[in-house]
Amino acid sequence: MPANEISGLAAHAAGAQLVPYRYDPGELKVNEVEIKISHCGVCHSDIHLIDNDWGISKFPFIPGHEIVGTVTAVGSQVRDLTVGQRVGVGWQADSCGICEWCRQGEEQLCALSQPTCVGRNGGYADSVRVNSRFAIPVPEALESENVAPLLCGGITVYSPMRNLGVRPSSRVGVIGIGGLGHLGLQFAKAFGAEVTAFSTSTDKEAESKDLGADHFVNTRDNGSLKKLAGSFDLLLSTVGADQDWQAIVNGLRPKGTLCVVGVPPSAISIQAFPLIAGQRSITGSNTGSPHDLFEMLDVAARHGIKAITERFPMDKANEVLVKVKKNQVRYRAVLTN
Repeated sequence: MPANEISGLAAHAAGAQLVPYRYDPGELKVNEVEIKISHCGVCHSDIHLIDNDWGISKFPFIPGHEIVGTVTAVGSQVRDLTVGQRVGVGWQADSCGICEWCRQGEEQLCALSQPTCVGRNGGYADSVRVNSRFAIPVPEALESENVAPLLCGGITVYSPMRNLGVRPSSRVGVIGIGGLGHLGLQFAKAFGAEVTAFSTSTDKEAESKDLGADHFVNTRDNGSLKKLAGSFDLLLSTVGADQDWQAIVNGLRPKGTLCVVGVPPSAISIQAFPLIAGQRSITGSNTGSPHDLFEMLDVAARHGIKAITERFPMDKANEVLVKVKKNQVRYRAVLTN
């Protein structure tokens, strides 16, 4: 293999198995870093991209956007990173850098945002290249295996809590205790909030409380939801399933917010009057900015927050994707080189 080629596992068509694939990344751009990958988390978004569920995939491509590794080369204009430094890369690999959103430090909203593995090759590989601004230094206190899922799953729940102003007086509910929700409980507790876990699995009650929940609600019990009307400042929905959205909105206090980060299969239908009467709102959140990622990793290091992971060798990626599809991983799968 030529010295500058990168080797990984690529899908060549929608829904296809991953097969070995090599590509020439060309000359290292002046603002880029090359990263030797040690760990890459497996996200449900990888499955959607492989299956082209969102209609944005271009084949062949190497999936993977929860990357941890070591910088092996830096472009001539890179001043913030050095060779040998451990870094993490999440959903985003680049942005225009000059639009109003980039100038405000909200690069994730840039119209020219470049995802790590859409239109380019991602982290199921031995190396990857990204704009250095999107390679985030990893604190020494964090283990690479546990930090990899934070770079997408973790920031997906951290960013809305941070940007919607969660604080010790807040009452936060996390709906769905899985790959996202188990991280949401930990971060909500780190913000000092009163935390409630919502799950259809009653056997998750003890673990939810170990992860930071003060209370546990079985969402199969409609009566328990009704009793909680007007209780929450923030309800974070992490599940990719349809819910009783009206009951959830009714659970909000005045000026409370429902934030959707899991993608349900059907439209969210609710009555307008409860929103108007209580000045309640519904919003979404799409990962976070480089600043949010940097801050999140610092918070995780200081508060002992980590993903619960299962580790697999990189060459078992196809088998792992099947496990993730069937929800047979607790709670995040991580591929290792």
